[in-house]
Amino acid sequence: MPERYIGDGYWEIASRQMSIVTRSEQQRFKDSKITVIGCGGIGGQTIEMLARMGVGELIVVDEDAFDISNLNRQTFSTLADVGLEKSDVAAEKVRLINPYVKVTNYNEHVDETNIDKIISNSDIVIDALDNVLTRVIVSRKAKAKEIPYIHGAIHGTLGQITTFLPDGEITYEEMFNLPSKGNELTPDVVEKLSNVTSGVPPVIGPTPNLIACLEAIEAFKIITGVGNVTVAPKILTFDLLNFASFSIEEI
Repeated sequence: MPERYIGDGYWEIASRQMSIVTRSEQQRFKDSKITVIGCGGIGGQTIEMLARMGVGELIVVDEDAFDISNLNRQTFSTLADVGLEKSDVAAEKVRLINPYVKVTNYNEHVDETNIDKIISNSDIVIDALDNVLTRVIVSRKAKAKEIPYIHGAIHGTLGQITTFLPDGEITYEEMFNLPSKGNELTPDVVEKLSNVTSGVPPVIGPTPNLIACLEAIEAFKIITGVGNVTVAPKILTFDLLNFASFSIEEI
């Protein structure tokens, strides 16, 4: 790193956004710790945006490695990265983008045995997942630990995003009326949840990346207190084939 960036380099990186937030608001973001679960289409871009905006600490999690089919949308993937662990690549690219961000990565499948370790002491947990079962596990633990949980999901050209606050009026499972609502995660309930997201969904590059940018800015708003957060049961939805479809609705 050039000598001129040592010490005040963080604030030079953040300088272009300092007319949007005050120094104390940006300092709160610099002091924050955010966990992003999933380093693929949604997760990769979310992680990159958080790093570029100057988050203080990132926990990034993914159990998969990059393959060629990821190249149409996952911004951290290149031909050189095929076969490499997504969370390893994400952590290294964060260090190259903003060396002032502390980043820890886990190459793990998220379940009830490790979720507490992964999100411990986080200020926000961001859902960049592709299955409902893991979302249920993450959202429950975030609720129990009083951590805001930002949910994002895509299908083809469709996207949705909302935030579940610890003291919110509705949970992720209640909002989407999932079969796990009010139940323990028994084998029967787990099977029902697995059937909610079966098969490989279609996806085109801009959809997950737009959701990712929205999740990143929601996290920024929560931490800094600037702007209005989309809080459940309100949800922002869109279809990229129909720009008139962009709306915030209440479920």
